[in-house]
Amino acid sequence: MTKLNIALDGPAGSGKSSVAREIARRLNILYLDTGAMYRAVGFEILKKGIDVNDRKKVESEMKGIHVTIRFLEGHQRVFVGEEDVTDSIRTPEISKAASDVSAHPAVRLAMVEIQRQTAEEYDMILDGRDIGTFVLPDCKNKFFLTASKEERAKRRFLELKERGIEKPFDEILGEIEKRDFNDSNRDLAPLKRAEDAMLIDSTSLNRDEVVEKILSHIKRGELS
Repeated sequence: MTKLNIALDGPAGSGKSSVAREIARRLNILYLDTGAMYRAVGFEILKKGIDVNDRKKVESEMKGIHVTIRFLEGHQRVFVGEEDVTDSIRTPEISKAASDVSAHPAVRLAMVEIQRQTAEEYDMILDGRDIGTFVLPDCKNKFFLTASKEERAKRRFLELKERGIEKPFDEILGEIEKRDFNDSNRDLAPLKRAEDAMLIDSTSLNRDEVVEKILSHIKRGELS
């Protein structure tokens, strides 16, 4: 039986994660945070003291890095080997490392294989940069969520502040711009909107408004 898969792509800070979690809750399906997988690789590479931009060393280390996704009580947990790193990978440093390592083809192909296998097993929504274009190109439900870089930086600033992390807005904006450039210019499966993906600009929308747009679009597709 074909699984219900939803592809949600977009740049950093566009609100993909919060939207995906709410859609998963409303549809009673799983949510696969693909970015967390790259964060886990970046976390492990940094822990080993390796330059995340050194393609040869990173790809060599990938042979010994085993990232797995486990769903515990409906929530995703990310493991490297037997270590649960879910709560250790949510820092700006790891976010940048994730962007850097994701540019290496061997890293991307390894993570994509896991994502495809997982999508074959479960009804789920996946968010990332290349779900609709590369991971699940045949997915029927594709969406591209974006927002102005200033709005995305503001959201990240407030998110970090809520977690007790003080960081200058201008620094966060610079990181957003650099991440956009890296994600859009990597050699393999760069960030871009799939031709058949619905574009949603969330600059002036809240989470629930975005969720309603996506759910209504999916329901219309089911009726057609």
